[in-house]
Amino acid sequence: MLIIPENYKPTIDPEMSEDALKLLKDHFQDDFSTALRLRRVTAPLFVAADTGINDNLNGIERPVTFGVKCMNDKKCEIVHSLAKWKRMKLGAYNIAPGYGLYTDMNALRPDEEELDNLHSIYVDQWDWERSIRPEDRNLKYLKKTVKTIYGVLKDMEEFVYKRFPHIKPILPDSITFIQSEDLLKEYPDLTPFERENKAAEKYGAVFIIGIGGKLSNGKIHDGRSPDYDDWSTETEPGYYGLNGDIIFWNPLLQRSFEISSMGIRVDKDALLRQLEITGTTDRKKLIFHKAVLEDKVPLSIGGGIGQSRLCMFFLRMAHIGESQSSIWPEDMVKKCAENNIVLK
Repeated sequence: MLIIPENYKPTIDPEMSEDALKLLKDHFQDDFSTALRLRRVTAPLFVAADTGINDNLNGIERPVTFGVKCMNDKKCEIVHSLAKWKRMKLGAYNIAPGYGLYTDMNALRPDEEELDNLHSIYVDQWDWERSIRPEDRNLKYLKKTVKTIYGVLKDMEEFVYKRFPHIKPILPDSITFIQSEDLLKEYPDLTPFERENKAAEKYGAVFIIGIGGKLSNGKIHDGRSPDYDDWSTETEPGYYGLNGDIIFWNPLLQRSFEISSMGIRVDKDALLRQLEITGTTDRKKLIFHKAVLEDKVPLSIGGGIGQSRLCMFFLRMAHIGESQSSIWPEDMVKKCAENNIVLK
């Protein structure tokens, strides 16, 4: 649903926004890669369809596909994200534990259920992955990494404030960790999205742990593919999952605002378990899955941080179309224009 903030006025003149966007992106990736000890690599726009490397997201989205004429019409797919590709690159580059890589990822997701303030067909994010040791596969390590990333986001807010003093800082000093199961217990009559709204508004910045596995009501908080994040490992009695989302409260839109999805990746046991749970054991024969099962790729933690969303939040933009170029329904473009929201 499109949200039109009352009396909206851009914090940056539309004709100057490109300079501001570049400024923020350049600063963030430098700060982020230093904090997490990541090297930059070049990302593919598409992958071969028979490798299992493309991200399956919730398992229902259709990738954009095409055949390569000079390779006997070999089927390829525009990437949804690079969750699996990055992990294979960690192994190819033999990157040591505690170090990793990041890349500028561009993707197409034409099966988005609705285009609105936050959702676009075009996805641009910093995809990152870091090698870890077996003893790092725990909640303590996950939380430590989230705190590091949140520190970078707080620094970003300060950077923006110094250069644009009219954009005031709003993030809390620290991020709050909440189990998805605890959110369900606190708000049993609300939907997952409504529960996220409550938590984000209450705390300002939250990391919701455990996304993909069934909760005590038999439902999932949100969908996750079975073959990258570990959402089924029992971390303590009654709680599952070594993954989650970083979510802010967006006062301009008066709603929760996901900035990152991330997690500790599946090991051999978790992969087998999650393929069984989701009825997708046929994937075991694919290149990526065989590599995990045969211990040919490093254990890792990783995720993605939306570039357009990050800029949208820190520049207090009302629509993601102010920070990226995409296509939108004509009635949306018209309504936005009538309310000082200029879509690119």
